[in-house]
Amino acid sequence: MSFIDTAKLPHELRTLVESEMQPGERIDWLDQPIPGRLARSTWPILLFGIPWTAFALFWTAGAAWGTSKADGGPWMLHVFPLFGLPFILIGLGMLSSPYWVHRQARRTAYVLTDRRAVVFSAGWRGSTTVRSFDPTRLGDLQRKQNADGSGDLIFTQDLRRDSDGDRHTTNVGFLAVRNVKQAEEMVRALAQRGAR
Repeated sequence: MSFIDTAKLPHELRTLVESEMQPGERIDWLDQPIPGRLARSTWPILLFGIPWTAFALFWTAGAAWGTSKADGGPWMLHVFPLFGLPFILIGLGMLSSPYWVHRQARRTAYVLTDRRAVVFSAGWRGSTTVRSFDPTRLGDLQRKQNADGSGDLIFTQDLRRDSDGDRHTTNVGFLAVRNVKQAEEMVRALAQRGAR
């Protein structure tokens, strides 16, 4: 039976959290990321997207204007401005990245039970990834705290390689939570109980 009310979660997320709980498992702490705090991580993408999109629009408009002045000519010449459309779409994706991260944050939940820590991460197209950390995996925590007490409690980092072979790391844990020190204390208490 849970002491924490899950009613503040969106219906689908609440249903998922409640169905994940094992018989007799108790929720001791529950939070969602601060959407605006997570969206700030996309500012470099947003800033890069401004000149990218502006140039793509300028190039496409220039190509369209140039081909409109051409009388006749091969058909390929008139299709040429369409090559700028994928770059415009990429730019729009970069400009809208804060919105998508903000939306994902509303569909993400962090749960600490008397048995484990669980991260429910929203994905694309309505999918949700559920990652469960038993107490033995919670010994090496890293806390990043902001002046207002919010911050990230990092359990681990996922490593991946992109198509160029470059390594990228993604923090996994309770990210952009309101009282990160309280969350850390509760997670450490769980880890100590599990070590006994």
